[in-house]
Amino acid sequence: MGAKDQGADNITVQKRWKVVPRTLCFITYQDQLLLMKRAPHKRVFPNHYNGVGGHIERYEDPITSAIREIKEETGLDVHNVRYCGSTHIDAGEDNGIMLFIFTAEALQKKIIDSEEGTLHWLPITEVLRDIRSATPQLKLVEDLPILLPLIFEDNAIPFFAHVSYDKDDQIIFRLQSP
Repeated sequence: MGAKDQGADNITVQKRWKVVPRTLCFITYQDQLLLMKRAPHKRVFPNHYNGVGGHIERYEDPITSAIREIKEETGLDVHNVRYCGSTHIDAGEDNGIMLFIFTAEALQKKIIDSEEGTLHWLPITEVLRDIRSATPQLKLVEDLPILLPLIFEDNAIPFFAHVSYDKDDQIIFRLQSP
């Protein structure tokens, strides 16, 4: 079977659902978790804490993309890169997002900020405690209070999820674990 037999031509996929592939990685160093506070000028999640990641390039697989994005956004070399799960995101547009989520361990703690935002090493236990708090202090991207406990407490890996939004633009997170 050749490339033309894959069913990815414009005629075949013209009316099909399409997704943009992305990666998201949570980097640890000992008992610390690296989160990026997105720059205030960024269109997506300004001033919110998130992991690091980005778009998967045409020539990349998800893990190669995650490692590249980590290096670009933090300057870190990592090891023990581990697939945690994927999230299929329907934000009500013509195209969605397929998010591949990883963890990785940093070989050192020295980081470099990028135009994406500022990087912060935070104790994992404090981040998880803040998530469970009645008045969380960290302004996290909306799915992190669900994802971080799955990854660092429940060990529900791998997981598969679908994200959509209700009429009030509130997240609906449907989780599946094999």
